[in-house]
Amino acid sequence: MANEAVFDEMGGVEGDPRQIYADVAQWFRQASPDLIANRKAEAEAFFRRIGITFAVYGDEQGAERIIPFDILPRILSSGEWKRLSEGLEQRVRALNAFIGDVYGAREIVRAGIVPEDLILSNPAFRPEMTRIKPAAGLYTHIAGVDLVRTGPDEFYVLEDNARTPSGVSYMMENREAMLRLFPELFGKLRIKPVDQYPDELLTTLRSVAPSSASREPTVVVMTPGPFNSAYYEHSFLADRMGVELVEGRDLFVRSNVVYMRTTEGPQRVDVIYRRVDDEFLDPLAFRPDSTLGVPGLMSAYKAGNVTISNAVGTGVADDKAVYSYMPEIVKFYTGKDAILANVPTWRCREPDALSHVLANIGDLVVKEVNGSGGYGMLVGPHATKAQRESFAAKVRNNPSNYIAQPTLALSTVPCYVEEGLAPRHVDLRPFVLSGADKVRIVPGGLTRVALKKGSLVVNSSQGGGTKDTWVIEDGAPRASQSQSQKAGA
Repeated sequence: MANEAVFDEMGGVEGDPRQIYADVAQWFRQASPDLIANRKAEAEAFFRRIGITFAVYGDEQGAERIIPFDILPRILSSGEWKRLSEGLEQRVRALNAFIGDVYGAREIVRAGIVPEDLILSNPAFRPEMTRIKPAAGLYTHIAGVDLVRTGPDEFYVLEDNARTPSGVSYMMENREAMLRLFPELFGKLRIKPVDQYPDELLTTLRSVAPSSASREPTVVVMTPGPFNSAYYEHSFLADRMGVELVEGRDLFVRSNVVYMRTTEGPQRVDVIYRRVDDEFLDPLAFRPDSTLGVPGLMSAYKAGNVTISNAVGTGVADDKAVYSYMPEIVKFYTGKDAILANVPTWRCREPDALSHVLANIGDLVVKEVNGSGGYGMLVGPHATKAQRESFAAKVRNNPSNYIAQPTLALSTVPCYVEEGLAPRHVDLRPFVLSGADKVRIVPGGLTRVALKKGSLVVNSSQGGGTKDTWVIEDGAPRASQSQSQKAGA
């Protein structure tokens, strides 16, 4: 797959663009270099003004950075999006069923589909969740499913993020920036909006409140604090939902009920959208040295008096070895073949697969099963001989900790970089909300861009950037009324 021609979603820098990009390509081709430079400067000023930043753990300078933003949008047709959204809903329903089964009867283990040791040895597996059934039987209420594309009709799931997926604030602020920069395009095209996400999120969270919440459920966003790399997003979502942003010290448990400290006295909390990792949530249940959590929180959760979103232990589904079983997992719980395919994956824990990986490591992408952020991985074709040999030694030493995949010819979209307009590889992270009533998916998602030439790593901590993602109604000439009004404001 590494030698396949790369599919450019716009149709390349030169030549005729694909029909769905025709209006956008025409605008950019007619724009002068000065106009484009001004729009780029306006975008950077917008992100600096609103303060949307991220931090990189381990950065000696500890500086907050503005994520690079490219002003040429990534576009999907409504037909493409329909197929993707159907596949996303199917996959997330299967993920929820799998997590419930992992902490329940483990029928998928008894059926011989997923090895039990793969679950029990997973560092994200939380035995404390055994036999606990949360409200509506849902565990991952907010999922981020990373997709890559290799051709006009070829999409693959790269990984599942069922724990605490981030990036939705970038999706929304990217759209806000584009509405300001290109009102003429929003006035001409029917682009599906994304600004309803906070309302959809709040509705989803309220729908999974405990049955003991007789009034309108109280929802809070729980953050580790302002030094967390995603703190901007935590405060952003709390503000947009109109709920309180709290730290662990703002909450306490009394008689297995969670309360929030307020100037008017204690207020009961029904749903905690937590952005704190499992091991720091409750010092009485997990790490006793944690100052980020709430003592007794797990007792309140087990008593059914509070919903934790996402549930403790959902990270068991993020494991890349578990990912390799997702086609079988989807089939087992839904009775249907997966709409969205996995990238072919070799599990190094299996001897035949290990031999294949070691013999072909120069052609493969090798990843730690619990790695994230583009760390703990080797991109064989881009690595030196010494790097490949060093990584191969790690794989031999602990094969169960690694999986490998072919280096797919990931699609590109043109971007404005230092040398001008040039193709760069992209992925897509749609956000899937699972409530007691239904599954909600805002059209599009966060497009991440590998801005370094030839790079396949899109993570912002390793030089990646973002684009706005447009889902355009097929054959429709104009943006929705609300967006047109906002664009012209």
